[in-house]
Amino acid sequence: MQLNSNQIQQIIPHRYPFLLIDRVVDMEPGQWGKGIKCVTANEMQFLGHFPQEHVMPGVLIVESMAQLGAVVMLSLEENRGKIAYFGGIKNARFKEKVCPGDVLELEVQIVKSRGPVGIGEGVAKVNGKIVAKAEMTFAIGANTEK
Repeated sequence: MQLNSNQIQQIIPHRYPFLLIDRVVDMEPGQWGKGIKCVTANEMQFLGHFPQEHVMPGVLIVESMAQLGAVVMLSLEENRGKIAYFGGIKNARFKEKVCPGDVLELEVQIVKSRGPVGIGEGVAKVNGKIVAKAEMTFAIGANTEK
């Protein structure tokens, strides 16, 4: 299953400047997903991080993995119209800088899910090399559709 940015915005509430995934390239709802984030110098964070050497903040790399995880979970029929909240981040590791021009290759595997709470393991790569990874806890909130 593939999703473009318009389809992603039908699933999660994130919008510019905080939508941090550009495409879902493959996914099994509720199980796993693969996506991409194209990093560009036109992004707001590079005004201050850092003006002399643009480096994507690690927290935004983790957020991009979390947004992919949210798409994976909120694509389940029983979760449509709901929202996913961060519950925690464990074992985050950052191995390489991510700079404008890089394409983040994102992978998230849902390793545990019980009721509205779950855990996802995320990996971000650039050119096939791991740049970051983290374990993310999430909670599915109430239906946001009226």
